Amino acid sequence: MAPEYAMHGQFSEKSDVFSFGVLVLEVVSGQRNSGIRHGENIDDLLSFAWRRWKEGRATDIIDPTVNSGSRNEIMRCIHIGLLCVQDNVAARPTMASIVLVLNSHSLSLPLPLDPAFYLDSRTGNLPNMQLWELNSETTRSNEYTTRSAQESVNEASVTEPYPR
Repeated sequence: MAPEYAMHGQFSEKSDVFSFGVLVLEVVSGQRNSGIRHGENIDDLLSFAWRRWKEGRATDIIDPTVNSGSRNEIMRCIHIGLLCVQDNVAARPTMASIVLVLNSHSLSLPLPLDPAFYLDSRTGNLPNMQLWELNSETTRSNEYTTRSAQESVNEASVTEPYPR
C-alpha cells in the first residue's frame, strides 16, 4: 500500500505505481513484501532491495528459481521496481512511462531515490520519514484513544471513522 494512502488517505495514480513496484520486486525476489529472512536478520522487501541496490549487490535479491530472461532484463526490472516505490510521489514514473520502458531497452532509467518506509538497519530509523509525521500520527492515535475512552458509557467501544 502506498505510504501516502496508508498515512494520509491520499490516493492517486502514483499509488498504483507504488503497488506495481512492490509486485515487481516480489516476483523477482520470490519473497513477500514483509518478512525476508537473510541470515539472522528479518527485513522488509523494500529495505532489503534498496540496501542491496546501493551496495551494488542487487543480484542478491533475485530468486534462484527465476530462469526466464537475461540477468540484464531482471536487473532492469529491479531498477523499475525501485523507481516505482520511491518515497517522493512526484519522482515515481507514470504507468505509461513504465510500459514504454518495458517495451524499449534503449531508454535509460534515472537512478532511484530512497523507497518509502526504508528502514536503516544500522540505526533502526526511518531516514526518509519526517519526525513530525511520526509525532502527528502518535498524537492523533492518542487523541482517538482518549476520546473513545471518554465517550464509552458501558465500556463498549465506539468507532468513528477518522482518515489516516
